[in-house]
Amino acid sequence: METDLGLLLLRLALATLLAGHACQKLFGWFRGRGIAGTAPLLEADGVRPGAVMVTIAGLSELAAATLIALGALTPLGNAIAMGTMIVAMSTLWPKGIWAHLGGYEVPLTYALIALALAVTGPGGYSVDAALPWFPFHGPLWAGGAALLAIVAALPIVLIVARHRRATSH
Repeated sequence: METDLGLLLLRLALATLLAGHACQKLFGWFRGRGIAGTAPLLEADGVRPGAVMVTIAGLSELAAATLIALGALTPLGNAIAMGTMIVAMSTLWPKGIWAHLGGYEVPLTYALIALALAVTGPGGYSVDAALPWFPFHGPLWAGGAALLAIVAALPIVLIVARHRRATSH
């Protein structure tokens, strides 16, 4: 029972933060830049068209947040979260790990929490627990979710890396 409550709290915390990031990108809420203000940042990293990619990123974060909060389709929701965070890390990589220096600490933390939730499952207070597929968690499912995240993120990560190499010469 305590474990289920702890997993619910962890899921809700991660989902709230992911949704907040999505709303910053999509709507400019919480001192965000909105689509028009965020698009140039992605284009500066070689990710084009910026407005389309911001929209995809924001909607992906909202989808992940919704699935994680509900504890529904747990491997998929966590894979989406990990994928978006892998892309975010790739744009921040040159600044190092620490967030106070503009680094990738926050997306790394979110991705690791999503991975941990994929291993443990959403807990008893979840949609998945009420459905017959609830056993879809554990190391194998988490590994599959991580692999899906990497494969989905890889094209954008490669675009960012190629752009970084081209502009550093």
